[in-house]
Amino acid sequence: MAGVLAVTIIPAAQADEDPSVVDSFWLHMNSTQISEKMISVEAQRRSHVVLNAWEKDLAAKLKAANPKIQTFVYKDLSSTRGYACENGVDDVDLPTGVGYCAADPSWFLTDASGDRFEYDGYEDHWQMDVGNAEYQNAWADNVVKSSSGAFDGVFMDNALFACDTYHDGVCPAKYPTDESMRDAYRSMLANTRQKFVDAGLKTVANMSNARLHDGAWDSYVEHLDGGFDEWWLTFGDSDLLSEYSQGWSRQIEQITANEAKGKITWVQPHHSGAEQPFRYAFASYLLAAGENAAISEIEETDRYDTPSQWRAEYDWDLGDPLGAHFEIAKNVHQRDFECGTVIVNANRTGNAPLTVRLASTQLNEHNAPVNFVVLPGTTGTVLRKAC
Repeated sequence: MAGVLAVTIIPAAQADEDPSVVDSFWLHMNSTQISEKMISVEAQRRSHVVLNAWEKDLAAKLKAANPKIQTFVYKDLSSTRGYACENGVDDVDLPTGVGYCAADPSWFLTDASGDRFEYDGYEDHWQMDVGNAEYQNAWADNVVKSSSGAFDGVFMDNALFACDTYHDGVCPAKYPTDESMRDAYRSMLANTRQKFVDAGLKTVANMSNARLHDGAWDSYVEHLDGGFDEWWLTFGDSDLLSEYSQGWSRQIEQITANEAKGKITWVQPHHSGAEQPFRYAFASYLLAAGENAAISEIEETDRYDTPSQWRAEYDWDLGDPLGAHFEIAKNVHQRDFECGTVIVNANRTGNAPLTVRLASTQLNEHNAPVNFVVLPGTTGTVLRKAC
C-alpha cells in the first residue's frame, strides 16, 4: 500500500517495501491497456484503484502484486447507459447497477412533459429515480452480485446534490428542489447500505460540489465508507479556491470530518502540474490528512487512464503530526510535524504576501535552508527539518 498513514514515520525495516508516506489513489476508468511493469509499480504506490466492471483480471493482478491495495469497481448511481445494451440484451459487465434494457420504465426520471433526462455532454446516459425503492434494491443487488469476491469496494459515481445537474435549469417533476433531490440520494444510500456491509464491499461516492450545500457531505458519508471530491481546491492553474463561506475550509473539513469517523477521503486537484496549484493543494491536504485520506492530481477532466503524476514530495517523511492545524493569521493555517511544518495562505489569489518566521531553520521545496517563508494568497509550503 502507498503508506500506512498519510504522514507517518516509516520504520527502517519497512522502508524498502513501503517507502511513501502520502497515500495516493488511481482512477483507471478509461479501459486503457496497462503493462505488467505499470501494474508492479502502481500496486506498490497506490492505496486505492478504481477499475471498470470488466477489469476483474486487472484487479486480481494488482492484488497479486500487493495484497494490501484496495480495488474498487466503478458504478454510476444515477444513470443507466443505453450504449451498454444491444438487441435488447444488456452487457454482462455494466458501468451502472441497472441495465438500460432491463430497467423498468417507471425507474427513469422525467421532466414535467414526461420526457426522460439524458445527461448533457454524456450521450446515452439516462437519469434514474434514485428515490425509487425498487430501483434502489435492483441497483444494489446487481452490483453486489457482480462485484463481491472480485473487488474490495464500489466507487459510486454521481451522488448528486442539485436537481438540475446535467440538465441545467430543468429539474425532474418528482424532485423539483435541490433538497428533495438530496433526500432521494440519502434514501438510496441509507436503504442499500447494509447490502454492501453484508457483502464486505466498501463504498466511496463521488460527491463533487458538496461544499456548495450545507451539511451535504456529512449527510451522505453517514451511509458510506468514504467520499471523493472530484474538484478539490484547484480547478486549473490560475483558478484556485480561496477561503469564503463555501470555499477552502469546506473542502478541508471534508477530510477532517472523515478522519474523525475513520472514513476514506479521496481528493483530486485539477491543474497542469504547475508549482503554485500543486503546492497549494498538497499543503492543504497535509493540514488535515491522517490514516484515511488520499490525493491524486488530474490535468484533463475525465481523462482517467494512466496513473496520476507521482510526486517526490509523497516520499518526504515529515514524521507524526503534533496536533491539528491552527490559524496563525487571517485565513493562514499551519500544522506542525515532528520533522517539518506545513503552512497555507488561503486568502485570495493576488492578496499581499504574508511573511511567516519559523522557530528553526528548515528546508523548503527546493532544498534551500530557510528561517522564514513569504506566502501570497492561495499558496502553500511544505518544509522539512532534521530529525
